[in-house]
Parts: sequence; structure tokens; C-alpha cells
Amino acid sequence: MNERGSASLGWGTAWRIARRDLHRQFRGLRLLLVCLFLGVGALAAIGSLTSAIRGELNQQGQVLLGGDFEVEVYQRPLTQEENEFLEGYGTLSQGLRMQAMASTEEATAPIELKAVDDNWPLYGELTLDGGSTMGAPPQGQAWIALGVAQRLGIGPGDRFTLGRLPLTVAGIIEDEPDRLSEGFSLGQTVIVPFDVPEQAGLTAPGAMYETKTRLRFDGNYDPASVEEAVAQAFPEAGLDTRTRDRASPGAERFVSRMGEFLTLVGLAALVIAGIGIGGGVASYLEARRASIATLKILGATSGDIARIYGLQIGAAAVIGSVAGLAAGVLVTPLLAKALGSLLPVNTDLVIDVAALLRAAAFGLLVALIFAAPPLMRARDFPAMALMRSRVSPLVSSWRSAAVPVIAGLAGITALVLIGSPTPGLSAVFMGGAVAMLLLLALLGRMIRKAAQNWPRPSNPIIRAALANLYRPGSATGSLVTALGFGLSAFVLLAAVQTSLNGNIQRSVPAIAPDYFVLDLPRDGVEQFTAMIEARAPGSTVETTPTLRGAVLAYGPEDNLTYVSQQEEAPEGAWGLRGERGLTYADALPQGNVLTAGEWWPAAYDGEPLVSVDADTAQAAGLQLGDIITVGILGVERSARIANFRRIDWESLGFNYVFIFSPNALADAPHNVAATVAFADGAQPGDLLRQLVQAFPSSSVIEVGPILAEARNILDQVALAILAAASVAVLAGIAVLLGAIAAARAARIYDTVILRVLGASRGQLLGLQFAEFGLLAAILALVALALGSGIAWLVIVQMFEFEWLPDWPRILAVLGAGLALVLIFAFAASLPLLRARPASTLRNL
Repeated sequence: MNERGSASLGWGTAWRIARRDLHRQFRGLRLLLVCLFLGVGALAAIGSLTSAIRGELNQQGQVLLGGDFEVEVYQRPLTQEENEFLEGYGTLSQGLRMQAMASTEEATAPIELKAVDDNWPLYGELTLDGGSTMGAPPQGQAWIALGVAQRLGIGPGDRFTLGRLPLTVAGIIEDEPDRLSEGFSLGQTVIVPFDVPEQAGLTAPGAMYETKTRLRFDGNYDPASVEEAVAQAFPEAGLDTRTRDRASPGAERFVSRMGEFLTLVGLAALVIAGIGIGGGVASYLEARRASIATLKILGATSGDIARIYGLQIGAAAVIGSVAGLAAGVLVTPLLAKALGSLLPVNTDLVIDVAALLRAAAFGLLVALIFAAPPLMRARDFPAMALMRSRVSPLVSSWRSAAVPVIAGLAGITALVLIGSPTPGLSAVFMGGAVAMLLLLALLGRMIRKAAQNWPRPSNPIIRAALANLYRPGSATGSLVTALGFGLSAFVLLAAVQTSLNGNIQRSVPAIAPDYFVLDLPRDGVEQFTAMIEARAPGSTVETTPTLRGAVLAYGPEDNLTYVSQQEEAPEGAWGLRGERGLTYADALPQGNVLTAGEWWPAAYDGEPLVSVDADTAQAAGLQLGDIITVGILGVERSARIANFRRIDWESLGFNYVFIFSPNALADAPHNVAATVAFADGAQPGDLLRQLVQAFPSSSVIEVGPILAEARNILDQVALAILAAASVAVLAGIAVLLGAIAAARAARIYDTVILRVLGASRGQLLGLQFAEFGLLAAILALVALALGSGIAWLVIVQMFEFEWLPDWPRILAVLGAGLALVLIFAFAASLPLLRARPASTLRNL
């Protein structure tokens, strides 16, 4: 009929027709529902979780830091001048942090000692077991963490010894307000009055401790301006500062990295889901082609067709998106609970309207982009062409779908650039996704062309399988895209998992010392070694001097670069920032390798020299002969760079960025650190308790529990990453199922004709396996390259880990993906074999 003479249906009438034709269980559109559910649900959960964590970090910045501003310095308290300067802005709370040992007559425990004054906490409250809230403990008493109480077997009212000072347990800590900002520690917390460390003899010259002075503003001061003023007033004091806006940089960095990764996972799931949406909509409209043709014969215009089936697809898309949003909201508390030990996050239901709207918008726009081409094709073709599409496949132009596709891409681009916390990264990813789609589309055309030009095999099954790849109406293009993305998701998951496992194994080595000892007096090394040998003969004891200092200047002697004048250190030169460990040595440490220069001779007494980590030197542009100036306890010391060395950071031995010649630092007040490795079969017995009693100012740390805790934390992070990445794999599986199901629907006619011509069931199954096997084998190589490339970006560029994939395992996972494709193809072929030729041909 002539559409110009036909009256268009109104939206109400179009909806009535659409609703009657729409199956209650959305038969035919379930793939669209599943894909949108996965993609939107992932983005909703990711957006809600990261928003909740960032909100907690921002809202609780003062509580997490314990003030509006904090000044840290090692091995000394702030001077009177420094304190008076800070008091001009508000109220101060002085504190001290150090590793120490708590003991009773029967047990010992390494602890993080936290000494606080009467003003602590400036913000928030300390909660004890039982719900009571407290501030600093009274004199002679301490608040202790539950782990310390369990390790020592003590409770409220019991006594323990810190150094040589007895203390009474006044309560068990339930919630410590500024715990997150303290960072990783080698023991659980014990909070004592500010003067206790000195009374216990733990702060003698050379002891390793850190003073933290918090400031609560009396007025409306800008933290950044105060930080700049402190830096200008005391440029050479070696002060590290933090503000309430970055109360926990480590947590913020972790959240940022995880947020970036999770956002990319959500977008990847949506892109993969989009392919499934396109295939599902095309399959659904193909099943409705007779209805569409009938409506056109009865006078429906192209616009009517677009409205009717657009409403059906839109209804399914909205329901899938809403279900995804609900799932995302419901799963957020579970994710928050899993991360509760690592990050501050509310485990209640979190409804971030902006994040939910953004996730829904992404989902609906992706649905628009991928559903528009098949819908426009159904709209544009005349009724007779639709009736004959089984035997004369439709060939349409992409131009009719250009407007909705471009509009959808523009909307997604706007969402990426405006609403994303990392717009650059998201834009790069979306560009990469588009490039990947184009690449797979091009590959599909190349496969069709190659199959058409390939010499005809003698085997009829292989010959027919090749013909199916390029025949009119073949699903090669959609199958290549679906299989390419689906198999790439398998490779991505395997590569990320194995690289994470490799990094965990390298970062937390199986072979490590049994004890780390901190703040061992220099004059007690012989006694310490003798005690170890007496109680555990054959043990290996290594000692090294330990000092703390900050790099003040570096570079050529006549053109020094002053750290205080730099806004930030050069990229990768982290050794130049803040206070860090320093040491001196006569010989090159074990595990270190010289890369340039020479090591100084034993008993060297010439110009002070220093050895620098090669990576730090390269990042900072240092050369042999340059000068390094450090500040130690307020005294400047300079040394000339004698050599560069490569450090074995994977060992748990003593590793230092800067190692000085002994004549450069030996006269500075300092103690010694030691490692103890027991001989095989050694039974140290109560050695730990004896060491604590003999060296009360030292900290003897058992390495085993620390490694177990580190492995546990890393395993939690790895599990979170893998759980997130599995969303993309689930979307990939859904797409594979949808693509194979759509291909099955298109092959009903072919299968019936072949059966009429005498093909056996075995031959038909062989034909299916040959076709899918050929495609899967080709795409396995593509997926291996794409999946491993994306995994490399995630591991190396995003998380800054080493690229340590387990290729045999990755190939095994890829093989499992190929097997899954063939199983799906086999399962999809069974209904074709049961189809009755007569009834099937009548319904064509």
C-alpha cells in the first residue's frame, strides 16, 4: 500500500497492539533482558559502592585524620617554635607512634604503640567493648585491641609490661576513630598516655618512632593554605603534612584504582551485552517477520512498525534496566560488608540517585545503539520482501539506523566525559571498544571472503561448512563479533587472575626470616646473637644500622635541586619524598647488584659516599658524582654518589634506596635492626619472651602472622577484582548463547531442506560442529591477543602490578571457552534435528 495515503497509528493504539503481541514472559526478548540486567546491575552496584566509599572518606575526613591538619616527623618531637606556629591556627593534640612489645609472664605480642595526649581525639570518639566512649587513657592505664588481649590472655583490670613499665588494661578497643589514617602496622593497637613511651625507655636517642601532631582549626582556615604556610616556615625541618581532604591517601588511591577498574568492567559488560542485545532483537524481529508483513499489508506504515516494536523492545529494556538497578542496590551492602575491613563504608542500603540514573542511561543508550539497526531493517522493508526473507535474505543499508546510533553514541560520550570520575580513561576505553567492534566486523568480512575463495574441500561436510560462512544471509558477522568478545572475556579473566596470583606469590614470598627485630641497641648485638645461638643453634642472624632521614637536596654539586622547592617529586622517584629509612654498610648487601660505579673498600675513611637504587636514580636524573643531602635529627649530611645498584625488592631482607659509607652516618644516634632465620628443625621454645625481657625497648616481630595477614588482604583484593571481572564473562556467555540461538533460528530452513535431500542426523551435527569449530579456532587467536592485551592494561597500567600471566592456564581457560562454544552449538542443534520438514516448510 502507499504509505502516504495511510493514517499513522497513535501511540496509544501502537501500545495496545504491542502489548497484545508481547509475551508475558518476554519470550524472544529474554536475551535483551539478561544482558541489560547484567550490564546495568554491574554499573549500578559499582557506582553506588564507590560513591558511598568516597562519601565516607570526604565526610569523615576530620575523624579519619584525627584533625583538620597533621604534621609528622621521625625520631623527635616538634620544636617549641613549630608548636607555637601551629597553635596560631587552633588546638593541638600531640601523639607518638612506634612498634613495641607488650608482655606478661607467659606471653608476648608485637603491638603498634599509640601514645596520645589529653586532647585526643580532636574529632570522633574512641568506643570500648561494651559501648562506652572514651578519650585518652588515665595515667598507668591503656586501651588495648582485642587481638592483643587474646594474644596475651588478659582483659580489663589485668596488668602487662611495656618495655620496663607495668600498665593496667582499662578497656578493650572496639572502634578507633582515626584507625584508617594510621596505615598498615606490624601489630595491633595499644593506646597509652603521651609520656608512657619515655617512661618505658622506648624513646632513647636512635629509637625508631614517629610523632604525629594533629591540629583542629579554630577558624575557617583552608587546609591547603596552612600546609603551604608550614612548608614555607620550616622548609628544611623534614616535616610530612596531611590535611583532612586526604586523610587516608592509601585508601583514596585504592578506591580510585578499584573505581576505575570496576567502571571499566561495567562498561565492558554493557558493550558485550550490547552485542547480545543486537542479536536478540534481530532474532526476535525475525521471528515476528510474518506479523510485521501482515501489519504492513493491512495498512500499517513504516512508522507504525517502528512504534509497535520499538515499544516492545523499549518495555523489555526498561524492565531489564530496572531489574538491574534493583540488583545493583541490593548487592551493594554485600560488597560493602566484604570490604568493611579495608575501607570505611556503610553496610546499609545505599541509594545514589545520580549513580543509578547514570547506569540506567548507559543501559538504555546501549540498547538504542544495538537495537536500532534490526528495528530499522524491519521498518524499511516492504511486506513481500519480509515474506520471502527466508529464501531471499534481506540486505539493508546502515544509513537508516545512522540517526539513532549516532544519537546513542553522542549520549554515551556525554555520560563518559561529564559524569565519570575518570573521563579520560573511560573515553579511551569506549574508543577501544568501538575499535574492537570495527576490527571484528572487518574480520568477519575477511572470513567470508576467505571462505568464498578457498579451494573446495573434498569432504562434503567441510565444504558445506565453508559455504555456510559466506552464503547469503549467513550469520558469520554476528557470530564473529559475539565469539570474539565472549572468548576475549574468558582470556581476560584468566590473565587477570593468574597475574594477580603471580604478584601475590612474588610480593609475599614463601621463604622469609622468622623474626624481625627493631630498635636493637648497638651495644646489645653480641648478647642478642649469643641468645639466639644458645636457644636455636645454627640460626642465621643479620643486622643492619637503621636511621630515619629526609632527602633535602640532590643533583650536581654546583646546581642542587632542593626538595622543598619542588611541588612534587619526579615520576617514579618516590625515594625522594618524605622521611625514609637510611643505613650504612661496608659491603654490598646480599641480593643487590651494582649497575654502575664501584663499591667503597672496607674501613673507608675518605669523602662520604652513597649508593642509590638504580630505578630511583633514573627517575630523578641522577648521575655518578652527584650529591645527596639528607637531614637526620635536624643535622644535614651530604655524600657523593659512588654507584647505582639494582635491589631485590621481592626479598624480605633489609632493602634501602640509599646506603651510605659508614663514615657518613656512623656517628649519628641510631639503633640496629635484625633478622633471625632459624635452622631447619630448630625449636626456639620461649625465645621470644626471653628476648623481650632482655631487650625491653626492642620490638621482636614474628614474620609468619604478618605474612598471613598480608596474603589475606591481597587475596581479598584479588577476589574483589575477579568477582567484578566475572560480570563481563557472564555477559559474554549470554552473548554466546544468544548468537548461537539466533544462528539456529536462521538454520531451520537449511536443516529441513538438507533432511529432505537425505542428510543424516550425524551429517547435520557434523556440519554444525565444523562451522562453529572453524570460526572458534580462528577467533581463539584473536581473543588471545585482545583478552591478554586488555588484561595487561588492567594489571600494569591501572594497578601498577607486574605482568605475570600463567600462559598454560590461560590457554586451558581459552580451550574451555572453545569447548563451551561447541557444547552450546551442539545443544542448539538438537531442536533442529527434531523439526518436522512438512510442518516447518508450511510455516516458512
